[in-house]
Amino acid sequence: MTELMDAVNAEQEVLDTKFMLRAYQLAQQAQCHDEIPVGAVVVANGQIIGEGFNQSIMLNDPSAHAEMIAIRQAGQTLQNYRMIDCTLYVTLEPCPMCAGLMIHGRIKRLVYAAKDAKTGAAGSLLDLVNHQGLNHQVDVCEGLMANECSALLSAFFKRRRAEKKAQKKAARK
Repeated sequence: MTELMDAVNAEQEVLDTKFMLRAYQLAQQAQCHDEIPVGAVVVANGQIIGEGFNQSIMLNDPSAHAEMIAIRQAGQTLQNYRMIDCTLYVTLEPCPMCAGLMIHGRIKRLVYAAKDAKTGAAGSLLDLVNHQGLNHQVDVCEGLMANECSALLSAFFKRRRAEKKAQKKAARK
């Protein structure tokens, strides 16, 4: 029995890594558009049914987070507003808005890479996805590819700070 469970867990880990790699690629796409590099995919029955990357700046839409875009696309693919038995893979811990969306959409499982101490709503700042007062809770797996995703985010913000500093310096001249 233990061997069977180990095999199932190993298979799930392979799938989780595959889908997180896709989310990471989408995060890199966001960075190419000078957006905060976050990517997300929604998976049902081993297939990607929705994907997205942050587009808030491009679309002038504060709700255009990677998770929001991926979940909207998944709803269209399923022709249903409920994503029962779906998993959301995202490179950064979801914010309260996206956590609320996961609850309303009945996402079964969340796999995220990097924690977000400032706005994370899956355990870091608060744990909205597992709040017992709500009518749905989400199974959470954290830390897969955390180093890679954290490094991508850190490099992005370091570059942004340097650009702003250079702009201020140029404006003083």
